[in-house]
Amino acid sequence: MRVSEGRVSVTVPEQPDAGKGADVFFNPVQELNRDLTVAALRAYRERTPDASTYLDATAASGIRGVRAAANDWETTLCDIDDDATALCEANLARNDLAAEVRRADANVLMHSEAFDVVDVDPFGTPIPFADAAVQGTKRLLCVTATDTAPLCGAHFESGVRSYGAVPRNTEFHAEMGMRVLLSAMVRTAARYDIAARPVLSHATKHYARTYLDFEHGARVANDCIDDLGYVHHCQHCLWRDHERGLIADAPDACPVCDEHLQSAGPIWLGRTCDPDFTDAVAEHVTDDMGTAENARDLLSTLSAELDTPTHYDQHRLCKRWGRGAEAMDTFVEKLREAGFDASRTHYGGTTFKTDADVVEIRDATAE
Repeated sequence: MRVSEGRVSVTVPEQPDAGKGADVFFNPVQELNRDLTVAALRAYRERTPDASTYLDATAASGIRGVRAAANDWETTLCDIDDDATALCEANLARNDLAAEVRRADANVLMHSEAFDVVDVDPFGTPIPFADAAVQGTKRLLCVTATDTAPLCGAHFESGVRSYGAVPRNTEFHAEMGMRVLLSAMVRTAARYDIAARPVLSHATKHYARTYLDFEHGARVANDCIDDLGYVHHCQHCLWRDHERGLIADAPDACPVCDEHLQSAGPIWLGRTCDPDFTDAVAEHVTDDMGTAENARDLLSTLSAELDTPTHYDQHRLCKRWGRGAEAMDTFVEKLREAGFDASRTHYGGTTFKTDADVVEIRDATAE
């Protein structure tokens, strides 16, 4: 099957569902992910002109690496599967592009060589590649996780095993998953005296994606560890709070309704996006991208999101309060008129962030 994305046209397997019926995996739902990757690579090179080498560590059909090569990156495509590497070579030739294709274990390659930008987009969790990816990255590490059930706490034990954190299945589950992933990657990088700071992150269509800018040094790595901590959440009234630190010190009970609290962590509590970089990425989204409109809308929302570590769902709150929901713009504006910061979020059409607590939200938005 022939697929065109951006400047390239590639051949991909006919049946992409989890590799069933196809020797090489391809996910058409990830087109937005790949369009944003290209725009992010353009923005990053503009900010860091001497960055030149890019590794597509889990290449499969090679579409991501082929698109990077088409944007003048010195690209290496790696896969351990013979059919995958053959398809990568064919897709590069089809687009008259020069890049290196390696049939190799990605972990072995990343432990032995380093690249300015490394992209790890495996099927499922990226954690088996995390240590090697950190060591094989000079500047920017791009990571996708598609195992959202473990990340967000729906598959609790698997999440604990994979990510070394306690995830909780809350109404802000997509953000929980993103911050569990970031925590694991930040802690992995810190082991090698590297500060891994997210400059762009989003949770879209059952996957989480983040771009981590590297700075080397024990002190800056310690600074990143200081942005880890815990969220304490009441499932009854939806009150929540957070605290930085590696030891949880949860209140004995919810201060609003006196119910039991759940704690999640250690998760990343800092910014998930750098607004300046996010705006720069938006400038590099081009009309030849199939998801250009969605990408621009997403980036605009990400740039304006507050950096609080959880979000609320208006419909969930209103159901608890026994009242009807209203237009989101009206709801958010009521919070602002009451003196609180508030923004829409990219996690859903009825989700928002604010520095108000759950009681203040209820009172500020009451008719």
